[in-house]
Amino acid sequence: MKKYSDLIKEIKNSENFKNSSWESINPEYVARMQLQNRFKSGIEIAKYNAAIMRKDMDDYDNDSSKYTQSLGCWHGFIGQQKLISIKKHFDTNDKKYLYLSGWMIAALRSQFGPLPDQSMHEKTSVASLINELYTFLRQADARELGGLFRELDEASDENDRKEIINKIDNYQTHVVPIIADIDAGFGNEEATYLMAKQMIEAGACAIQIENQVSDEKQCGHQDGKVTVPHAEFLAKINAVRYAFLELGVDDGIIVARTDSLGAGLTAKIAITKEVGDLGDQYNSFLDTEEVNETDIKHGDVMINHHGKIVRPKRLPSNLYKFKEGTGEARCILDSITSLQSGADLIWIETEKPHIGQIAEMMNEIKKVVPNAKLVYNNSPSFNWTLNFRQQVFDAWEQEGKDVTQYEKDDLMAEKYDSTELAIEADEKIRTFQADAAKEAGIFHHLITLPTYHTAALSTDNLAKAYFGDDGMLGYVKNVQRQEIRQGIACVKHQNMAGSDMGDDHKEYFAGEAALKAAGKDNTMNQF
Repeated sequence: MKKYSDLIKEIKNSENFKNSSWESINPEYVARMQLQNRFKSGIEIAKYNAAIMRKDMDDYDNDSSKYTQSLGCWHGFIGQQKLISIKKHFDTNDKKYLYLSGWMIAALRSQFGPLPDQSMHEKTSVASLINELYTFLRQADARELGGLFRELDEASDENDRKEIINKIDNYQTHVVPIIADIDAGFGNEEATYLMAKQMIEAGACAIQIENQVSDEKQCGHQDGKVTVPHAEFLAKINAVRYAFLELGVDDGIIVARTDSLGAGLTAKIAITKEVGDLGDQYNSFLDTEEVNETDIKHGDVMINHHGKIVRPKRLPSNLYKFKEGTGEARCILDSITSLQSGADLIWIETEKPHIGQIAEMMNEIKKVVPNAKLVYNNSPSFNWTLNFRQQVFDAWEQEGKDVTQYEKDDLMAEKYDSTELAIEADEKIRTFQADAAKEAGIFHHLITLPTYHTAALSTDNLAKAYFGDDGMLGYVKNVQRQEIRQGIACVKHQNMAGSDMGDDHKEYFAGEAALKAAGKDNTMNQF
């Protein structure tokens, strides 16, 4: 980013400003507006953030404590407030991303209304949310820089001015990487390519794609998941890579997700040409029974598997079953194959947050791909409290520790909240991300739908108080007063929505004739 003073000089000395008809245009105001609009396109954003993610991946390879994190956001304002909060509390958004969840788009952003996570929402809503998120993040930049420019105008001391200009010159943008969910590609590989292009043009530097069938895709934490043979999935990985390369985002990131751990079904028998090839490995997991000619029934599907005629078990849905207990082996093969075929990161969807289980699979993957890195869903679909209390219970029992005061199946009960077991479980939850980054190769930790839950929880608390005996105090005490005490920027909601920026622009455009909103009668002055 160009230095403030240098940019003003450059604009002032440009050919355009030698035109006498531009005398009313102030070069300093132009510089301010250019700095407030650093990114001119989604492609620019994608390129910028791809480089950041690549650096973060290198940092993690050298030091596992340098893992990255994100929260899923379903609206531009939610994403904006998240990044504003991060900068306020930590002074930097380094290694902090946004996650765009297909689940939340289905549940909250579809024109059909609330939908389950089954790829039924409009394809274009994904790119639309990426664009919306970056619109709000860029507005956060403009608003914060606008505040620095006003401080600069009001500063009379030269040292104060230098300090403010230094903040402007070293300003850290709110624009961070978004890992965006393309589900299973919403169709064939051409559909995947077209949608990936639209997402990248909106600003996505990282696209996450899963190995389920696109027409019957299920949420990773629901039953009935159906995977596709590797060749079909790899074609979609290729499609996403071509989209990145066509648009000049040469270092775009592909996250290959496998749902094989919980998916016991496949829609297709893989094509295989020789023993041990990828198709043959996929078919080896099928639940089959050996048959002879007399056992063959009308309509049966048979395959020659290693010299034997076998009948894959087929359901009335025309889907084929995998053998029980093969999920982890299939996840390992899926992950290795994806990383060897163009993916940069992998995602293994698990049924519980268990570091040992994740590490066991990652260790096998790393035997083939040593620098394999995992994106992991710290999912709200897990009952974290119950899972970790049960993990501690099991560990204590194995150690011979007395657990007779606890009922394992009832450990969620409130009566256990202050017990030694609950305290140890909470500590394991607190350190889960750091521990898993170190022990299980997790580069990026995300929570898919946290802001879905926080919106519901905070609204419930407000409704209970406001419509109850507290009345208006329910809002003032629990919302506005807390905003003031905690320094929440949007307590000045007019400012957050861009009112002060609008005033600045009016002054740029009309000078003393500008009709401003921030005068003495603006009630925002009360804050």
